[in-house]
Amino acid sequence: MQLSHAMSLLDAARSKAEHLGVRVSISIVDAAAWPMAFIRMDGCPLGAIEVSHKKARTAVLFQMDSADFATIAHPDGAAYSLENTNGGLTSFGGGVVLMGPDGTMLGAIGVSGASTEDDIAIARAATRPAG
Repeated sequence: MQLSHAMSLLDAARSKAEHLGVRVSISIVDAAAWPMAFIRMDGCPLGAIEVSHKKARTAVLFQMDSADFATIAHPDGAAYSLENTNGGLTSFGGGVVLMGPDGTMLGAIGVSGASTEDDIAIARAATRPAG
């Protein structure tokens, strides 16, 4: 993923958060789960910083949105406690995998600071083409 692409994702996510009237942290990681870009909107709780990064890392490391990861990592799931691996993961929504036009994984976006539903909506809005 190019930095310019990561920055455009941040802009789209921030725009959606502003439209929803919420303040969030937004993390973009590359396909190796390394940070590419990050913002914390004014007034967003500090705790959301790490959560947004872990949501993005979870999506990349397991090649699925963090909401889908939650279905296997919950107490009755097939891989309960999996979130305790890889330096800590997050088993709730807001981390969305970023795929290229050819189907390759480019990285992921993680959003935290609003409701889980809003975090997911913000992350997904960033992944849709403008228009």
